[in-house]
Amino acid sequence: METSTHEVTALLQAWSGGDQNALESLTPLVYAELRRAAHRYMARERAGHTLQTTALINEVYLRLVNIREVSWHDRAHFLAVCARLMRRVLTDFARSRSYQKRSGGSPRLDLDEALLVSAEPSEDLAALDDSLKALEAFDPRKSQVVELRFFGGLSVEETAEALKVSPETVKRDWKLARVWLLKEMAGR
Repeated sequence: METSTHEVTALLQAWSGGDQNALESLTPLVYAELRRAAHRYMARERAGHTLQTTALINEVYLRLVNIREVSWHDRAHFLAVCARLMRRVLTDFARSRSYQKRSGGSPRLDLDEALLVSAEPSEDLAALDDSLKALEAFDPRKSQVVELRFFGGLSVEETAEALKVSPETVKRDWKLARVWLLKEMAGR
């Protein structure tokens, strides 16, 4: 993993410098990791969800390719950006489904220890996204912790690496963010 981490960082920096061949070399190295993150998230979705893991990864990849002038720092920075893109893709999908159904207001999302999505993930995901935006305005790092752990599927240690904080800080932020989100969503 350590060699792969350094290789990924070097390729990301080469890509930042305009080397399109670096992107071609990078893709197979990060695809499996992105697939695992997407699969972990999609496993929490309801059976028969129309957005599949591969489609989610492909959409994230297409958005990544269109990002210009990003100065990639390292693998953790890349995974953080991918988690944010995954959140946007899933939220956009959920909102489009919600607009199609127009069943009224968004139901409350119950967050348990693992922040699992309930039986109506499309509407819940949109409500969670709105609450995360409010949390981001209040405390950006806690919002990033939720985004990386929930949408990116990163472990506590990976989240700490991405945010350049200690694992204990991530655990504390994770706990406080869940409480804050529960209160925010209960008021909806």
